[in-house]
Amino acid sequence: MTMTGIERLHSIMVRLRDPETGCPWDKVQTLESLKPCLLEETYELLAAMDRPEDRANYVEELGDVLLQVMFQCVMAEQTGAFSFDDVANAISDKLVRRHPHVFGDVVANDPATVLKNWEQIKQQEHRKETRHSALDGVPPALPALLKAQRTSEKAARVGFDWEDSSGVLEKVEEELGELREAVAERKSENPADSGHVKEELGDLLFAVANYARHLKVDAESALEGATAKFAKRFRTVEAGAKAAGRDLKSMTLAEMDALWEAAKAER
Repeated sequence: MTMTGIERLHSIMVRLRDPETGCPWDKVQTLESLKPCLLEETYELLAAMDRPEDRANYVEELGDVLLQVMFQCVMAEQTGAFSFDDVANAISDKLVRRHPHVFGDVVANDPATVLKNWEQIKQQEHRKETRHSALDGVPPALPALLKAQRTSEKAARVGFDWEDSSGVLEKVEEELGELREAVAERKSENPADSGHVKEELGDLLFAVANYARHLKVDAESALEGATAKFAKRFRTVEAGAKAAGRDLKSMTLAEMDALWEAAKAER
């Protein structure tokens, strides 16, 4: 009988983790040692998601993340904690429970209603847990910008929010003004004199992330796109300097700016 893909992956992972005949590397891994692996594979998958037309790479990166899930499940099986099926059934139960508009008789005809119901169901579930704040549940290891947006989103779900994006934009402008004042008052650029500047800069970044939420824009991917655009244009500037037989360090700011404008014009 032919095994399914999941069954084959599971059997391979069990063999790799065998204490006697397994792989010397795989069988000594721990949850702690797997953390950087999972993080790296997740970021590689995010990159693949930006290029879904590269089917082979997309499939490979999805597989790498699935491997990390299976790896931990097999480790848990070895101690009798839980199995891959337990994980799959737990998420299946959660999906059914949190989609009563699909698997039950609740009516939800738009995404906003679905999210509202989802949050209410989550709160009912978490009453059994030691959660004391609407902000509980935001993963502490999230990248800072994404964490800021998720935190403001959690607060907004219980009504702690501006009525519209104009109020958030005013807050962005207010924080920018406070940052300017902090910079003007700073005695030096030494870290010891920059605590207030850092605080005000953080407030500005948080306000921008909140504004992105109101605009229904993912702040993390927006910044990632801006960084990628800058990198592409900067490499074009470097190529332009090289073609002219110049080195960027020897060029004036005006000369580099001319190359930058040319790079921008290329779109």
